[in-house]
Amino acid sequence: MENRFLPAVLIALLLILQGQIWLGKGGVPTVIELESKIKEQNELNAKAKRINGQLSSEVNDLKEGLNAVEERARHELGMVKSNEIFVQIEK
Repeated sequence: MENRFLPAVLIALLLILQGQIWLGKGGVPTVIELESKIKEQNELNAKAKRINGQLSSEVNDLKEGLNAVEERARHELGMVKSNEIFVQIEK
């Protein structure tokens, strides 16, 4: 009697453990979902790093020279020097 009962208990435990792995909290579906979230977050982080690098270089340009400030003022504000003539061509 005892010899028949032990394999049945072991099979039942195996099925329970497999169910936990495939369907339970922290199982395969959860891991797959978390991996996709990690991938998405890594892409967002890479994009933010690129933007931060551009902004950092722009800040350094503005700190180091007046040429960058002058260029920015001309481009964004349409400023001209006193001895210049400003001509705007519309497309």
